[in-house]
Amino acid sequence: MTAAMEPGAQALFDKFGTYILPGRVSDPRRGIEEAQEAERIGLGCVWISERYALKEPAVLAGAVSQATSKIRITGTMYATMRHPLVTASVADLMQAMSGDRFRLMFARAVPAYMKMLGSPPITMERLADLISICRRLWAGEKVDYDGILGKFPAISLTDRHGGTPPPIIFTAIGPKSLEFAGEHCDGVLLHPFVSAQGVKNSVKIVRDAAEKAGRDPMAVRIYHNIIVAPDLPKDEEEAVVGGRAITYFELPGFGDLIVDINGWDKGVLEQIRAHPKIASLNGKPADQAYTRQELVDVSKLIPQQWLDEGAAVGTAAQCADQLMAYLDAGADEILLHGSSPKDMGLLTSELKRALAAKGL
Repeated sequence: MTAAMEPGAQALFDKFGTYILPGRVSDPRRGIEEAQEAERIGLGCVWISERYALKEPAVLAGAVSQATSKIRITGTMYATMRHPLVTASVADLMQAMSGDRFRLMFARAVPAYMKMLGSPPITMERLADLISICRRLWAGEKVDYDGILGKFPAISLTDRHGGTPPPIIFTAIGPKSLEFAGEHCDGVLLHPFVSAQGVKNSVKIVRDAAEKAGRDPMAVRIYHNIIVAPDLPKDEEEAVVGGRAITYFELPGFGDLIVDINGWDKGVLEQIRAHPKIASLNGKPADQAYTRQELVDVSKLIPQQWLDEGAAVGTAAQCADQLMAYLDAGADEILLHGSSPKDMGLLTSELKRALAAKGL
């Protein structure tokens, strides 16, 4: 029996992907090996985040497209950091390079971080206009635009791939951003530590917004980003899950939205933000100042309930069974985050078992 014929194998490919090079990076070449390993163990997508150091998504996505043959590739870009023509061109070229395997994701980023970079805030208005411009360029139009993004009298893609336009995904947490995704995007990526009930709540907001906008609500795919720690040593598990969780919960706005969508106690956020390590940052994001390991002591403030409901931790079998709850809640595809593909071989075997048991 080939791997493709194995029970649950096709569902694994269709419904599960992974980040490559999660967190801060010293050797970006490792991402190529991680992408190849993800494809080898049967995952269907690799996701690339944006970090201005050794993780530039346009470069890395191009390299991955040549090192793999079938896995989907999602590259994240901050909407105000590139000229619209550059963004549209990168995505179009990636479709040509990869054989229509590329997906473009826009993230809003922390406003204070964008301000620190001297980049305009990523507002819904800017995003809507950028999405419209990209789609028009991919359709072969010459665009004359004068608006919030700037003045572009005559921009076009002189040479186009001409294949399938890349799907546009938006990262969203709160009701307004979820509604925006339903109205404008092909998919929405939910935030780590959103519980299964939070996924269910989010799905309803997205689908209702799409229907209200006159779109097919089921055509907007729901992607859920989940931190996984299958069979990891205790110290590594604490860094992967707890340390990373702090980088989300400490952020004003982001942490509050996660807690709101899950119905958790906001008082915990006050304790986290009052911790000396976090308070001393004066608004600088924690993941720009500390490694995950250095935030483990702060993570002791997180209630165990939050980790149990918002992540998948334990044996590979336990993690696989936990992940099924997010599919049941309405996620179309799950992004496995935190652990490296080299640590997910046993997990993917257990996921095939769990998916086959569900008849998928």
